[in-house]
Amino acid sequence: MSKTPICLATIEKINNSTGTLNWYDLYRQEVPGSLLLKGESRLRTSMINGEEKTYKRGYTRAEYTPWLPFVHGEEQPILGDYVSDYMNNNATRTALHIPESAPAWNMCSEDLEYSLQNEASLWIYDVLERSGISMMFYSGDTDGAIPTYGSKQWIAKLNRKVTEAWRPWYTDEQVSGFVEKYEGLEFVTVKGVGHMAPQWARQPVTDMISAFIHGEPF
Repeated sequence: MSKTPICLATIEKINNSTGTLNWYDLYRQEVPGSLLLKGESRLRTSMINGEEKTYKRGYTRAEYTPWLPFVHGEEQPILGDYVSDYMNNNATRTALHIPESAPAWNMCSEDLEYSLQNEASLWIYDVLERSGISMMFYSGDTDGAIPTYGSKQWIAKLNRKVTEAWRPWYTDEQVSGFVEKYEGLEFVTVKGVGHMAPQWARQPVTDMISAFIHGEPF
C-alpha cells in the first residue's frame, strides 16, 4: 500500500466515514458477545476426560484480521466467546467424536505461521477441478469485508465455462439470492445477510447446502 500523503489522507477519510459500520454485515447492527475487559485474562481451561486443556475465549477482529485495520472499529468486542466454550465442552467433543488427544479448539491457531500469497487460493480450485471434486462458493451479499463483487471477480479469473446462467433461487417463493453455475463450481449469493450467512438466513442456507450435497436443484 502506498504511504503518500494523499493516500494516507484518503484512507483516513474512508475510516472516518465508515467507522460505525459493521463491515461483516453492512445493513445489520452489531451485537457483540461481550466487551474486552481490561486486565482480565481470556484463557480458559476445560477438563476433557481428566485432562486439562487450555484455550483462548473468543477473538477480537484485530486478532484474527490484523491485515484489515479498517474493519476493526474503536471498540474491540470479543467475538465467538460462547462458541469457544461450546466447542471445548467435553459433551460437545464426545458428540463430534473428537479424539481425546486432540488439542483444545481455538478460533485461530497461534502455532501456525501464516503468509500472504499474491495468487491467494486460486490455485486450489484448479487442483480440486482436476480431481473431479464439485465445489460451491456462497457469499452473503451485504458482506463488506469479503464482498460478493470481489468474489465474482476472482471466479471470473478461473476462466471456467458457464453451464447455467445467473438466476434467482427461492425459499418459500421468496428470492433468497442468485446462483450461477460453472464447470465444477457453483457460485451462490445469499440475499440480505453478510459474512455469517448461516446465522441470519438459516433456512435458505440449510436448503441450499442440503441440495448441493444431494445433487438436487434449488
